[in-house]
Amino acid sequence: MFRILRPGTLGQAGPWLAWNRQFSTSCIRLAPKLVPGQVRDKVWTLPNALTVSRLVAAPAVGYLILHNQTTAALGVFTYCCATDFLDGWIARKWNQKSVVGSIIDPAADKLLMVTLASCMVAAGQIPVWCGAMILGRDIYLGIAAFYLRYISLPPPKTFARYWDMSLPSVQVYPSQLSKWNTFFQMVYLGLAVAAPVFTLPATAMNTFAGLVTVTTGLSWIDYIINRPFKFIKGTKKNNIYK
Repeated sequence: MFRILRPGTLGQAGPWLAWNRQFSTSCIRLAPKLVPGQVRDKVWTLPNALTVSRLVAAPAVGYLILHNQTTAALGVFTYCCATDFLDGWIARKWNQKSVVGSIIDPAADKLLMVTLASCMVAAGQIPVWCGAMILGRDIYLGIAAFYLRYISLPPPKTFARYWDMSLPSVQVYPSQLSKWNTFFQMVYLGLAVAAPVFTLPATAMNTFAGLVTVTTGLSWIDYIINRPFKFIKGTKKNNIYK
């Protein structure tokens, strides 16, 4: 940002030099500050990119369902399921795990489940009571995630720092019950998406809906009781939740 001046030109270049110092300093201040003990996390890894693509694809599935484009909806849903498997596998195999990934991966699952449940209830493809349980749990977890991010973020609590995913403050550890529940939800909702294409039996689908409602309720209770969150080192709330 600074140029080398010849002797005797300092007076002429003084204003230019001062402006550049001010501009350089203002640019530096745009970046969220780190607090002592806090580190930046890996953000743009391949697993995280796949997860972001799933976040983008989720609303598309809902749009296709509401417009009765079931074959296309099934295709996009299959892509979401495939990337959900791939991002975790790549992260483990090539050591690309990150705190950001532990947050946005379940967030992508929640967005997909909420979108599918709400749109399929509206389209009459799943029972209202099953959709309400899925929506209630995931909305609760979404609100809890925003709250935990706020209370765990070290000061200054600015808008830029809050949304800077390279400054993690909370890590999520899904329980085995939660993983099984997500699996059952994805299988059930996937079958519900495919039902108009393959004409699946209504009795079997209603039984599966009951199973998903039970596992969703148990997973909700598990989150409330066990609170599988951990505050990252360098935050004031470190290690409260195990």
